[in-house]
Amino acid sequence: MDKYDVVVIGGGPGGYVAAIRAAQLGLKTACVDEWLDPKGNPALGGVCLNVGCIPSKALLDSSHHYHRLQHEFADHGIHVKGASLDVARMMARKEKVCTTLTGGIAALFAKNKVTWLQGHGRLLGDGQIEVTPHAKANEPASVVEAGNIILATGSVPAEFSGAPFDGDRIVDSTGALNFSDVPKRLAVIGGGVIGLELGSVWNRLGAEVTVLIRRDQFLPAVDRQLADIALKELTAQGMNILLSSTPVSAKATKRNVSVLYEDNEGEKKLTVDRLLVSTGRRPNTRGLNAEEAGLEMDERGFIEVDQLCRTNLPGVYAIGDVVRGPMLAHKASEEGVAVAEHIAGEVAQVNYNTIPWVIYTWPEIAWVGKTSQQLRDSGADIKEGVFTFNANGRAHAMGDTAGMVKIVSDTSTDTILGVHIIGPNASELIAEAVVAMEFSASAEDLARTVHAHPTLSEAVHEAALAVDGRAIHR
Repeated sequence: MDKYDVVVIGGGPGGYVAAIRAAQLGLKTACVDEWLDPKGNPALGGVCLNVGCIPSKALLDSSHHYHRLQHEFADHGIHVKGASLDVARMMARKEKVCTTLTGGIAALFAKNKVTWLQGHGRLLGDGQIEVTPHAKANEPASVVEAGNIILATGSVPAEFSGAPFDGDRIVDSTGALNFSDVPKRLAVIGGGVIGLELGSVWNRLGAEVTVLIRRDQFLPAVDRQLADIALKELTAQGMNILLSSTPVSAKATKRNVSVLYEDNEGEKKLTVDRLLVSTGRRPNTRGLNAEEAGLEMDERGFIEVDQLCRTNLPGVYAIGDVVRGPMLAHKASEEGVAVAEHIAGEVAQVNYNTIPWVIYTWPEIAWVGKTSQQLRDSGADIKEGVFTFNANGRAHAMGDTAGMVKIVSDTSTDTILGVHIIGPNASELIAEAVVAMEFSASAEDLARTVHAHPTLSEAVHEAALAVDGRAIHR
């Protein structure tokens, strides 16, 4: 029986990062992963690199280029005739991006001497893990022993009982990443991050997109000012966003999908070519043998852990989507690093108060910390600074002036409590705010920091100045 200091189950952004960091720290490490690419070959990276973060961003970028070609290039004096869309080539590019990155992880495993055990991992107890190879390998199951086990099995799409996936007309996010053509009409159940991003992709490529949202509020987790701007901009781009619309059921035929939903006027019917069900994700503990091994989980299926990601089983940790907290790849990665360092005897922690969030629509939406509403509801005394991109020189030069930066700080100490951005490249701009909050910076600190001109980051600078009513260009 092979023995390891650390065995990680799951090769996504939490698992593979944990494995690499553990190996860097001198621990004999293995990673058990069962993911197969579309050709049936083992591939590291989990959902994120194979059917999540990376392929969706590849399609978002491709579709954004196409949208700009169709609607924005003329403003720059660029006129194009005879432009056409090649969906097959776009999808091939997306797959190449994925395989390049998943292959890169395999190379990193080899470099850091991480053993890749290709197959399904199952807890047996007492530090033992059964590894069942892929059927294609035609090999028997084996057992390995680990001094420490890290569970990083990720999450899977949550199902809606009224619209079961059929892989063709009614699909989950993976299916929506692999359409062979642009559907004339696409409905999306769920107005969260995944639904809006993939809805944006196909809307830009020419689909008539309708988004059904059960709540009466758009993006409730987002600062209200930003959410209002997002709703306005996405609607202007052609997305039909229906609030207070509760899906009831969906029935697929060979040609279309009939969707029944209820709004304030009663039951209504929507006929589309394809339906994307995007109602969130749930932790993936399938086949882990969790109950038999005595692993404690909560009522929603998340593995119970403490602040150091320790489970109730000695030497067993859990990270990422399978535990409490936001289902974000970078959160999983940081937990993986922290757990590996803790096992190696180092001091490690994850600051959950400074984890950034991003929605990759256009304009992009990004934030870190608390919203104004959350802080006021908690009784905090706050002050705010707002600066819009329509007063930013670089945004005008780019032709992307929609959106704003909002900084919220404590009235008495000026400590930054939240930063909220909607606008061009918000996903990149938010990093400055994360660093500032990690060092407990004040709005004054950002206001006194020199920002290059002309850049989009000047909007962050001006918002910091605006906290004390000192913005120059507003």
